[in-house]
Amino acid sequence: MHLLPTNEEVISMLRETGALRDGHFEYANGMHADEYLQVALAFRYYQFAKILSVGLSRRLRSDPEIRAMLKELSIVCPTISGLPIAFGVCEALRVRQVYWAEKDTENSPMHFRQFVEPEQGEKVLLVDDILRSGKRLRELKTLVERSRAEVVGLAVAVYQPNPTVEDLGATPLFYLAKMDAMYYKDSASCELCRKGVPVQKVWT
Repeated sequence: MHLLPTNEEVISMLRETGALRDGHFEYANGMHADEYLQVALAFRYYQFAKILSVGLSRRLRSDPEIRAMLKELSIVCPTISGLPIAFGVCEALRVRQVYWAEKDTENSPMHFRQFVEPEQGEKVLLVDDILRSGKRLRELKTLVERSRAEVVGLAVAVYQPNPTVEDLGATPLFYLAKMDAMYYKDSASCELCRKGVPVQKVWT
């Protein structure tokens, strides 16, 4: 394993841990795909969590602008998905602290706990395990900007954009691996459905 794992090494690790699965999957939004990725399954294992967190931190450190602001940088992540990698990246980069945004229910808006939110003008990096639709990071970015903190970058272990991925603007995006699943808008347009491949529904 390289100090900075390659795209292929990350994908191999995800398969080994059961985080990446091949088959026929239906997402909650109705889309169908030939792969399903749940990065959290890789974070069950300390050695893989360490590789992903340290690898992403090295990707970030290689950027001169991020490197120059490490001493004043904090991390913001969504619960629950972003917590393991956020604390791993925080430890590796030795940045100031980690804030996390929560939801009371699946459909309620993100919010910070009282006294646990970035300050006005604070430089923050948004960290999550995966960017697929971008909705979670978009909502998190909006929440942080309402507190008048400055979002200087977005960082994810895996970038797996679907056809409806959100436009996150000019904010720099850092990732360890990029994956391109075959997405279908719905069952009517899905080749796997036409072939009679059994479908498994997934939550996210």
